[in-house]
Amino acid sequence: MFSRTVFSRVARQTALSAIRPAAAPVKPSPFLLSVAAQRRLLSDAVRQAIDKAVASAPVVLFMKGTPETPQCGFSRASIQVLGLQGVDPEKFAAYNVLEDPELRQGIKEYSDWPTIPQLYIDKEFVGGCDIIVSMHQSGELAKLLEEKGVLVKDHKEPAEGEKKE
Repeated sequence: MFSRTVFSRVARQTALSAIRPAAAPVKPSPFLLSVAAQRRLLSDAVRQAIDKAVASAPVVLFMKGTPETPQCGFSRASIQVLGLQGVDPEKFAAYNVLEDPELRQGIKEYSDWPTIPQLYIDKEFVGGCDIIVSMHQSGELAKLLEEKGVLVKDHKEPAEGEKKE
């Protein structure tokens, strides 16, 4: 009986201290620490290399794998959407982040976006796969790509049920 009462008091004090924010010191989240560490890792040289990569073509995709052999489903979906849109291969560049750990971490800080793939159009960050797909479905991506003049001449997306040429 004694140990049960003592245990109950200890358990109650522990529970109360957990719900009193002022009683417990605030510790930074491990996630925030890792983000802060990532920010410190992006050197000027890496930032300049990413600047150069983003400026290398009007449409730039940082992805896992290559356009011919994507290494994740999100990268594959992004490449498929750009293909369906009719992006001119001469105005497109892809960078495989799996080949360079500095690029893989650096691009996340550069864009302040935590996931890969990442799409840039005319040196401006557009978003990741979810945004690319959403813009494709709404027609926003087609409009943006047309405005930037990065589509193959006379490209027409096939209507539903129609075969691709």
